[in-house]
Amino acid sequence: MSSNTDAAVVASVVPSHQRSAFLPSHLGRHTIIGEALVFGWLDRLCIDYNGGMWDFYSLSNGGFYMAPIDKKPFKIDVPTNGFSGEMSADAAGIVASLFALCDLANRAGEDKMINQYHWLRDFAIEHAESRLIMGAID
Repeated sequence: MSSNTDAAVVASVVPSHQRSAFLPSHLGRHTIIGEALVFGWLDRLCIDYNGGMWDFYSLSNGGFYMAPIDKKPFKIDVPTNGFSGEMSADAAGIVASLFALCDLANRAGEDKMINQYHWLRDFAIEHAESRLIMGAID
């Protein structure tokens, strides 16, 4: 976890040889449901999403997210808040990860899951597409 709150949060792609231990290190006993929630949220929010490969990202503040590996933009629709917009696969992955972490935090009621949500949100606020991400999760 970062001790300097003024430092920008940096994302790093998790190398393939570290992927199997990565999600368990962040989600513990909630790994399987947490991963499924991320995929499920993107499926709900993006009518054109049909599965695919994903990258895992480690954040310098202790957080993480998952994002589809895709060059095309994703059209995200959030019926509960009226958001509709197009964003990169990276931003769409952040949105899906935030929805999933919020869902998981509510289910688990554990500080670790709540912290994961806030660490990702701190990164999302600094993201190049933060306006779209925040609009989608608002």
